[in-house]
Amino acid sequence: MKLDIIKNQWLDIVFEGRNKIYGAYELRKSNGKTTVKALVVGSLIFSFAVAAPLIASFLPDSEEEVVNNDIKIATVKLPPKKKEEIKPNQPPPPPPPPKVDQVKFVKPVVAKAEEITEDPPKIVDLKDKKVGAETIKGDPDAVLTVDEPVGKGPVQEVIQEDNTVYNTAGIEVKPDFPGGIEKFYKFVGNNYKTPEEEGLKGKVYVTFVVEKDGSLTDIKVLRDIGYGTGAEAIRVLKKCPKWTPGEQNGKKVRVLYSLPITIQSAE
Repeated sequence: MKLDIIKNQWLDIVFEGRNKIYGAYELRKSNGKTTVKALVVGSLIFSFAVAAPLIASFLPDSEEEVVNNDIKIATVKLPPKKKEEIKPNQPPPPPPPPKVDQVKFVKPVVAKAEEITEDPPKIVDLKDKKVGAETIKGDPDAVLTVDEPVGKGPVQEVIQEDNTVYNTAGIEVKPDFPGGIEKFYKFVGNNYKTPEEEGLKGKVYVTFVVEKDGSLTDIKVLRDIGYGTGAEAIRVLKKCPKWTPGEQNGKKVRVLYSLPITIQSAE
């Protein structure tokens, strides 16, 4: 018997009586098919490797497809905006016609016959009609409107300031000089300049108002002894420091204050 080693007949001879399930038998039996597959795949890979430069030449150049991302900014002059035409103030719409006819009232004046341009309405024409500034044809179906009254805004309480001049008698809190009345007498004594008149002696009666801020106003001399004693008293009181104002009902008020100043020249 002639044996062809190219065919798989020799496998049956070699593995006769042996375990064919073992992998060596299957590997050798399928060796031909495996070899053909490997030859085909290898041929394809080789052919592709040889033809790769030719295929690459047919591909488009990627450099030409580079997108230019540079952004150029150019100034574009826009057309001027159209100026909106300012419409003149439109006159208000005419009021709706009254429900009844209105007859224009013509003011009666004394004039010559040739100067008369308009005759007054007759009594008959005024029957069941309304007299107004002009003649208007009435509309019975007109909607009756009533003008809204004005002055419906919030009412603000008006606080009236008390500028009454109170007397020291009966005032709840009397005005006072800083440090007390003795300090005030001392201030007057230190600043009052007595005229250099021999034998000058008497009293100067003055009044003044202690304002709400403590200042002295409305300084008056009721009586003096001459020689400028009254004017000197006014001068001293005008430079007086502010007092503590008087109070009435918990509020600062103006208070009238009187002061006698005793004058006696040096002997």
